[in-house]
Amino acid sequence: MATPLATLSTKQASVRSLSVKERLQRSIAARSGEVVLRRDLVNFGSPAQVSRALKQLVAEGKLVKIGTGVYAKAAPGPISGIPMARQPLGALAAETFDRLGIPWQLGAAQRRYNERLTTQVPWRTTFDTGKRRISRRLQIGKRVVEYENDLTRPAWRRRRSRSTRPV
Repeated sequence: MATPLATLSTKQASVRSLSVKERLQRSIAARSGEVVLRRDLVNFGSPAQVSRALKQLVAEGKLVKIGTGVYAKAAPGPISGIPMARQPLGALAAETFDRLGIPWQLGAAQRRYNERLTTQVPWRTTFDTGKRRISRRLQIGKRVVEYENDLTRPAWRRRRSRSTRPV
């Protein structure tokens, strides 16, 4: 009786003999974006195997964890050699929101700066999420993505419904 591997082609057998980590590494290298979501990798093994492989890739400097279930491709830093994300946090957050289907736009300070309404360079990475409340924390090192929405805008900028206006 033939073994299951004997019925597979040699290419399929060689891919199947790779470890979960090696298959993840190949898949991540072949992806076009910079952000890797954990939910995209569920078909590579059990949850424990995928978690172990992701931890190993982070330890080896191939990936950087930027949030729960969100990783970014990494490269060694030019000065220290410590693994760093290949893109800035703002670009990674925007790609993450797109991949998760979250509507977003730049924060108010960044929009004013891009429209040349101010010369003050915004130092925080902020995104306006409209009326949607987001609790996902994205960060690289000490840099954290902050969220603006209708609830966090200054009171004079909030739109009031007709029922809440004073009479």
